[in-house]
Amino acid sequence: MLVRVLITGGAGMLGRKLTGRLLDLGQLRDASIDAIDLVDLVESPIESEGCTAHVADFSRPGEAEALVALEPDVVFHLAAVVSAEAEADFDKGMAVNVDGTRRLFDAIRLSPITPRVVYASSIAVFGAPFPDPIPDDFHPTPLTSYGTQKLIGEALLADYSRRGFFDGIGIRLPTVSVRPGAPNAAASSFFSGIIREPVDGVEAKLPVSRDVRHPHASPRAAVGFLVHAAELDTKRLQGRRNVTMPGVSVKVGEQIEALERVAGSEAAALIVESPDPAVAEIVAGWPQRFDAARATALGFAADANYDDIVRAYMEDDLR
Repeated sequence: MLVRVLITGGAGMLGRKLTGRLLDLGQLRDASIDAIDLVDLVESPIESEGCTAHVADFSRPGEAEALVALEPDVVFHLAAVVSAEAEADFDKGMAVNVDGTRRLFDAIRLSPITPRVVYASSIAVFGAPFPDPIPDDFHPTPLTSYGTQKLIGEALLADYSRRGFFDGIGIRLPTVSVRPGAPNAAASSFFSGIIREPVDGVEAKLPVSRDVRHPHASPRAAVGFLVHAAELDTKRLQGRRNVTMPGVSVKVGEQIEALERVAGSEAAALIVESPDPAVAEIVAGWPQRFDAARATALGFAADANYDDIVRAYMEDDLR
């Protein structure tokens, strides 16, 4: 048996790392991977036999239909306008995160295929006030446009799966850190910046208090979540198609302590306090800690601690 994979956001950090993992595995869902189609607004830099880059905007009429016509067996829907950008540009966030997601889902609905769809959602679907820790049955009440848009996607995924249009699972990712490369437009970008830049010998600005607590997953762990979601028997979800992923919950100060243990005091000294009230306000409405017992029981595995997350960056991405 052969399997074809479609990845939206294929040129992004997670898309590239997921592609690399799939190429290493060579198989998915007990079948050999025949082809991987990488879709993004820019061409994916990955050049490998079996990988095809497509430059497309699936939020535009006709684009999603052309992609679904490739008849993928597994669709990883990673493409999105991220948190701070969605807050600053409401129309763009709605166009991509809501309208684009529905166009993609409808293209699958109207096609002859019923693929596994893995939807990259976010813990931003939850809003304060929170219990500590947040249980699996806590109600989603987002306090940002991005979180609201992701929650709409979750609802669509659940209903389209209920109707049998595809077999979907949504995974609510913690903040993924440490992200390699340049900072993105997400409000959470500093969580990676305060590790990545100092490790590279560059000064990093810290826009929030060191007492801010937040859950994290390394890119390694996030890719593991995606692959496991593609292979999971969705009957185990019992109709609850969206799952909060486990993560490492630490304070910003604990991130910095981990940086010092792994990379040295010289790196930690490169962090400069630079309060940003706008970022602090967004972050104040985010979750701090989850009891992700359901995901753990389903076999999703988190990083052991934040030291390991720093080490993963240095091993996988430090140049």
